[in-house]
Amino acid sequence: YSQIINRKRKDQLKTKEDVPVAEAFELYMLKNFHNIDLNPLTSRMLNFWEKDFEQSIKKHKEFLLNNLENQNTYSSKFSEILEEMDIFQSDEEDQEEEENQDQGQDNPSNDDQNKDNEDSKDENDEQQTEASVDADYSIDEFNLDEQLSDVESDEQNSEQVIQKKIDNVNIDYKIFTTQYDEVVKAENLENADEATKLRKNLDQQLIGFQDVITKLANKLQRQLLAKQNRAWEFDLEEGLLDSSKLPRIIMDPYNSLSFKKEKDLDFKDTVVTLLIDNSGSMRGRPITIAAICADILSKTLERCSVKVEILGFTTKNWKGGQSREFWTKNSKPKTPGRLNDLRHIIYKGADTHWRQAKNNLGLMLKEGLLKENIDGEAISWAYNRIKKRKEERKILMVISDGAPVDDSTLSVNSGDFLEKHLKKMVKFIENKSDIEILAIGIGHDVSRYYNRAIKITDVNELGDVMISQLSSLFETKKKFH
Repeated sequence: YSQIINRKRKDQLKTKEDVPVAEAFELYMLKNFHNIDLNPLTSRMLNFWEKDFEQSIKKHKEFLLNNLENQNTYSSKFSEILEEMDIFQSDEEDQEEEENQDQGQDNPSNDDQNKDNEDSKDENDEQQTEASVDADYSIDEFNLDEQLSDVESDEQNSEQVIQKKIDNVNIDYKIFTTQYDEVVKAENLENADEATKLRKNLDQQLIGFQDVITKLANKLQRQLLAKQNRAWEFDLEEGLLDSSKLPRIIMDPYNSLSFKKEKDLDFKDTVVTLLIDNSGSMRGRPITIAAICADILSKTLERCSVKVEILGFTTKNWKGGQSREFWTKNSKPKTPGRLNDLRHIIYKGADTHWRQAKNNLGLMLKEGLLKENIDGEAISWAYNRIKKRKEERKILMVISDGAPVDDSTLSVNSGDFLEKHLKKMVKFIENKSDIEILAIGIGHDVSRYYNRAIKITDVNELGDVMISQLSSLFETKKKFH
């Protein structure tokens, strides 16, 4: 608004007549209904008209605020209010009256008339220039909206295509019911005191591995930061003095000094999702290793400006929970598909700093949390989260201890029901998406499910294995067609 007003030379606002009511009303709406802070200039504009607007809208204000999301109701009520307000009509009448007065004035002397004609011509030129500037401004806004609309449309079409492919992967995978499934933030699983206590427990496990952590952090950090290749811009008006150009200044003092600046080349921004198996078979040493792994990796990668998300997957109950009860009440149909209540846990969001979420990682050690593991759906969930991220490079790292197991589901379906879905989902991500997927097997070989897989048997080898695997992963970029 300041730019537009300055163009129109309205920076000196003295009376209400200097402020168009339409512009003032728009400022009123931005301030009161969209919580937009006004600058001193726009605040001064609004002050001339604010009391008039308040008198007309005050009794309807609460209704409008409550219906901001309901466009039909909001628009209808707003139209009624505008009809009741005579401010805009009086403004238009004032403009017409001014025009009539200008036309009805007596003709002055010839010299004055010539002068007025010249002034009128100058004013018309100024108005045309201003109109042209405003028109350009409006056209630019329209073109920008159109471009944004096209981008959003392309993104929606792309997501629809991907979702269709996922649906094809899941075409043979049945789910009896999803009404008892949950996605929960880790901090909602336990009170803050217990979370702090569990985090201290995890820190005790970390004490013996500080050397490994330091080694991993330093090596990864050096490698990742080295990929932020740099270059120089030369022959600039300001910056660092370019010493290579000094000889020409010595030869000819009339040559101007030359400066340079360091610039960043395109750095491939990256997000990493850690998906951790929270099944009962991970209890004890494996889940501790997984928690340490997540802690080390998230802290290290964040130091290198790589965003990290940490997710976990398990079930709410043993033996099928409410889903199985629901199945029993509905006459136990044959081959019902997945028959348990999923629990997917968000330990750390990609945009949450490690320090804010570090207590959540200790909750992996919570007694009674670890139950069954249905890997295929967990990977599908993690995939759907990471694919929406704006980062150019996306890496999904799965930490598990082997095959998917859910007794309730496998007892009423084929024995390889969950494994088949896991293999299909992984194959889809590996071959049909631009997301890179890597698996770490805790005590078990998971290479039969994942092309890129690592086996870790003890935390002592965690550092070296992760360094070598992540190094090779960051060295190359996945080719996707």
